Amino acid sequence: MLSREHHKIRPAQSGEARQLSDLALRSKAHWDYSARFLEACREELSFSEKQLVSRNRRFFVLEQAWTIIGFYALNRQTQAEIELEALFVEPEFIGAGCGGLLFEHAKSTAAGMGAEQLVIQGDPNAEGFYLAAGGVLTGSSESESIPGRFLPTFSINLSGGGAV
Repeated sequence: MLSREHHKIRPAQSGEARQLSDLALRSKAHWDYSARFLEACREELSFSEKQLVSRNRRFFVLEQAWTIIGFYALNRQTQAEIELEALFVEPEFIGAGCGGLLFEHAKSTAAGMGAEQLVIQGDPNAEGFYLAAGGVLTGSSESESIPGRFLPTFSINLSGGGAV
């Protein structure tokens, strides 16, 4: 379980890209996807050191007892729009509030970066999570990893006027 007294969210550090990539794959595997499916997603779920320090991206990790148990990444699309590029939690912490904590931090960070909209392409298993967190279903887009697979898309208005 998430111990609120012993966790913190901090910017990802140089040298953590591999660790975050591995965490993303473990988190995705939690949903009982096949090994073949996960392998097809490996490239899309892999993050580089270059991405970690990109001007247009921000990576934050959730630590508990000095161990990374989740992370998210924001990717600026336009001046007004930022994409939640990734949000992953270690499988044993899924359902313990980590995702919500990271998501609220991501919304606050995106708003602080001047974004008016947070856009999300989510896994179908996360649709309920994003809807419960205030996301509005805006449609679907094709997966970069699996041709013919469509993923739900969401938007959150960060300018104070509610979800759009």
